[in-house]
Amino acid sequence: MPLDVSRPEITQTLTRGVCRFLSAGGISPLREFKLASRRRADVAGLDRDGRFTIVEIKSSAADFQADGKWPDYLPHADFFYFAVDAAFPLALLPADQGVLIADGFGAALHRAADERPVNGNRRRHQLLRFARQAARQLDGEVDCRI
Repeated sequence: MPLDVSRPEITQTLTRGVCRFLSAGGISPLREFKLASRRRADVAGLDRDGRFTIVEIKSSAADFQADGKWPDYLPHADFFYFAVDAAFPLALLPADQGVLIADGFGAALHRAADERPVNGNRRRHQLLRFARQAARQLDGEVDCRI
């Protein structure tokens, strides 16, 4: 079993900033989005044209170096980004992927992601998965307030 090198407090902070950034750009985010591949994207966003953005949060260089699963997200994303904090050594990240520099208040685009359209059949199934997960989360929020 690999050593857990993630830093949950930093991951949570970066995730909040990424979600704010996506929302401000017209992309509806979901945290911990479960993909059909059984992977779980840190943040997945859906824009008004039905395109998916997936953001992989990296809390440290060690977290990135220990993670070999991020390429598994690519078939599920029209746009793929890494989100890191300002102190992260950017040279470690693949040059062909998008990069966001994030903090708890938002994020800034460091490098835009190339669009790689998701397969049509996968998109349809993923749209349903996204809608169902969003509905479950909303139901949980409403249920907690009653």
